[in-house]
Amino acid sequence: MSLSTLKARLLTPYTRKLFQAFILLMTSGLSFVVLWLPIASRPLIYTLSPGDVAPQDIEAPYSLSYVSEVLTEQARQEAEHKTQPVYLPSDASITRRQIEKMRVTFQYVNTVRLDSFASPAEKIEDLLKAKDLNLSEEEATILITMDQTNWELIQNEALRVLEQSMRETIREDQLQEAIKRIPSLISFSLSPEEAQLVSKIIRPFITPNSLYSPEQTEMAKRSAREAVQPVVKQFVAGETIVRRGQIITPLTYEALQQYKLIRSNNRNRELISLLSLILVLTALIGLFFYRKHIPISGSLRFSFIIAVFFLIFLFSARALVPNRAVVPYLFPIPAFGLTITSLFGMELGIILSIPLSILTAYGTTNSLDLTVYYLLSSIVGIFVLGKAQRLSHFIWAGICIGATGSAVVVAYRLISPYTDLIGIATLVGSAFLSGIASASLTILFQYIFSQWLGLTTALQLLDLSRPDHPLLRLIMQNAPGSYQHSLQVSVLAEQAAEKIGADAMLVRVGGMYHDAGKALNPAFFIENQAGTSLDTHDDLPPEDAARVIIQHVLDGVELAKKYRVPSRIQDFIREHHGTMVTRYQYARALEKANGDSSKVDIEQFRYPGPPPASRETALLMLADGTQARVRAELPETEEEIRAVVKKVIDYCLKEGQLDNTRLTLRDLTLITESFVQTLKNTYHPRIRYPEVQHLSSQKETVLSIPVKEKE
Repeated sequence: MSLSTLKARLLTPYTRKLFQAFILLMTSGLSFVVLWLPIASRPLIYTLSPGDVAPQDIEAPYSLSYVSEVLTEQARQEAEHKTQPVYLPSDASITRRQIEKMRVTFQYVNTVRLDSFASPAEKIEDLLKAKDLNLSEEEATILITMDQTNWELIQNEALRVLEQSMRETIREDQLQEAIKRIPSLISFSLSPEEAQLVSKIIRPFITPNSLYSPEQTEMAKRSAREAVQPVVKQFVAGETIVRRGQIITPLTYEALQQYKLIRSNNRNRELISLLSLILVLTALIGLFFYRKHIPISGSLRFSFIIAVFFLIFLFSARALVPNRAVVPYLFPIPAFGLTITSLFGMELGIILSIPLSILTAYGTTNSLDLTVYYLLSSIVGIFVLGKAQRLSHFIWAGICIGATGSAVVVAYRLISPYTDLIGIATLVGSAFLSGIASASLTILFQYIFSQWLGLTTALQLLDLSRPDHPLLRLIMQNAPGSYQHSLQVSVLAEQAAEKIGADAMLVRVGGMYHDAGKALNPAFFIENQAGTSLDTHDDLPPEDAARVIIQHVLDGVELAKKYRVPSRIQDFIREHHGTMVTRYQYARALEKANGDSSKVDIEQFRYPGPPPASRETALLMLADGTQARVRAELPETEEEIRAVVKKVIDYCLKEGQLDNTRLTLRDLTLITESFVQTLKNTYHPRIRYPEVQHLSSQKETVLSIPVKEKE
């Protein structure tokens, strides 16, 4: 079993999808690794905590003002500490209670003084036991021995001084001061001993009458905290946040957090966030490939190259973009989408630009505006580039990328208080440089990948369609009839390609080269013969004549390889006859065998193929057969032309030549109508213009009568 056969058996459509799914999952996994690992040239985040030592100087990547919770909390605590305790207003009931308490005490003293059964010593002992008097033994003796008049005077003076003292607001912290004021309130009519006794009696009854209120004090502290305005901390771009070797203080840690330069030791949340994003983007790409048929769906090599190209761009961007101010706007992310568009189409370029833009900006300090910047620039550039059929398309794509990026910069930066006009102008200039770089890199990448993968780009097709191309010149010089036939076929197929949405330029160029092999043996083909005789064919056995005719396919492929014609154009040469039979020679062979088909090997009259594998090569097969048959039968009416076109299409269908081309019945209907219209305009009746015959001088000019003829 040959290697190609084994490959064909292993790479079924189902296994191809499995391999492509595996490539997609591997790309997603590697994208996760690229974002997870610290590969940035300037670390995006650090694993630090308050109390750690800074491993290096950390500078502010851009200007920033933020409300510092640390400084604000310090200011609030200071305001709270300065708040005085809140006391309730003086309570008169406390004064009355203390006065009443003094009266009760005096009644007890009177009872002790008037007790006739107790000795003086017992009376003194009873007074010393009174908890509200706090008298010394000497003072108690004076109180027992004092006459009733003086005792009443002392009672009245004590009540008066107590009431007067308690009329003032007395707080806990003012109690000692109120007690110190008692001697100054006692009447000077009393003796020093009596005044001292009154003061000693009053002291225990002086108590705060303005009580501390914990609730109101807490409210006052809360009001003081709320009155503190948030403290704003500012950093200028390039300012050092912390120097190497310094301790990470809470204030420094807060600044690093504001710049999102701190990575927690527990990265579970970061892991979950990144996995969620990767899964969503993987599902997006997977659904696109599942729902949409794209040019790379049949090639594992193309899928692998695109995956590697994506990862290279992502790795480069994640290494250079994070923690920088201008580089993110200079990095040519749109070059990826433009390259994919120029090689594989607009849809694939857009869908793959989405994850690249999102992942490149993910986790950066200004991820939102960078994502919009990359995504809009890429999409606008892709739309402007289109099919990339002109060099000017690349130039305009680069200009539009710069203009779009500049608009995004202005939209996000102009309203920011941290970006000045010079900074905005710098970023706008960076956007235009990114556009120019993206367009330039796209031209370079397009050339490299087209040569490496054997793809055909629009610029290559334009170059191939130039009449001065060496192979076209060879065909034109050696086989002018085949060259004219190829031009007619290419026009016929190109117009039909536009109708069904196929690649019209590819069809046109493929049509121009499909009969290149006839240039090596031009005289053997009728379009290059002076007359209509087939003597060249008739002189050879049918098998030899068929072999020479079939050889033009193989010769065409060899010439295409010699002149480095892309493999996609070589497909037109190989497939324009598919595996059909040279019917004229086969019929001659049957005629010589008296109709006995068993004596004729039909495989000797069959083209090597393969059958058309795309809509474009199938269109060329139909156009080639139709043009040859119309030229042979010369139909005169639209109905006759339509009948010829249908015969060609039906024959190709019957032979199974269109089985692998994805042409629908609707496509075949549109192709039929396009062929009919083109051929009708080509073979329509023409008017022979009058001919002027100049006779001898002074003779009358004679005009021939107009007649109609067919061209």
